Amino acid sequence: MARFLIVEARFYDHLNDMLLDGARTALEDAGHGHETVTVPGALEVPAAIALAADTGRYDGFVALGVVIRGETYHFEVVSNESARGIMALTLDGLAIGNGILTVENEAQALARARRTEKDKGGEAAKAAIAMLALKERFA
Repeated sequence: MARFLIVEARFYDHLNDMLLDGARTALEDAGHGHETVTVPGALEVPAAIALAADTGRYDGFVALGVVIRGETYHFEVVSNESARGIMALTLDGLAIGNGILTVENEAQALARARRTEKDKGGEAAKAAIAMLALKERFA
């Protein structure tokens, strides 16, 4: 049994609840343990993962959040930099599933967050599990 940390950027509660449900279900169905920590926004997710990784208590990580395009350039900054930060951590050898949704509107977010539709929270957890298995294979 591996131990995963779910790091969620909780900005849209109803959407995050769906992503969390999918991630937790996927981890539990695979027989893994998990904890959840909440950060203010998507930009803080990579930093929280890096801090948690330094403790050595977790085998893998699931990044969750929702970024919906607004009227300013902020959407691009948050979307790009959160993804870049997570990618940098994966290149450092961490097993991470990225489930931060970057969408145009709430309807797109709902379709991706619901377990009965695209289940991106569950997919991110499954990606983290797969990356952990790959990491162990190459260890």
